[in-house]
Amino acid sequence: MKKAPAPTKTQEAFQTTKQQTYFTKIAHFLGTENPRHLRTITALLARPRRREDVDSTAGCSNGPELIAELRRRGLEVPCMRVHFRDRDGKACCPGVYSFTARDRRLIAIWKANRKGTAHVVN
Repeated sequence: MKKAPAPTKTQEAFQTTKQQTYFTKIAHFLGTENPRHLRTITALLARPRRREDVDSTAGCSNGPELIAELRRRGLEVPCMRVHFRDRDGKACCPGVYSFTARDRRLIAIWKANRKGTAHVVN
C-alpha cells in the first residue's frame, strides 16, 4: 500500500491559516450597558441607518468605531454600500448599517435575559 505524499510547507501553512480563521467569531452577543450602544441598537432595530444617522442617534462623531465595538461584542452589523447622489449631484456610495436576522435573534435573547436584572433609576 502506498503512503500519501507528505504535504509541502506551503500546503501546511495554508491549512494552519485556514483553521485559525474559524475561531475569530464570537458565538453570542455579550450585551452592553453603554448608552451610545443602546441608542444605536434601538435605532438599528427600527430600520437601517446611514453613518451620519448613527453619529447623530448615538451622540458621537465616530459611528464606524461604535459599530466596530458592537461587532467585537458579537454582532455582525453589515455595512451595505448604496449608490446615491449627494447634494451637489455627484455620485457617491455611502454605507448603510443594518442588523442581520442573527443579530436580531441575539439581541432578543440578550434583552430577555437582561429583564431579569432590571436596574432601578432614580
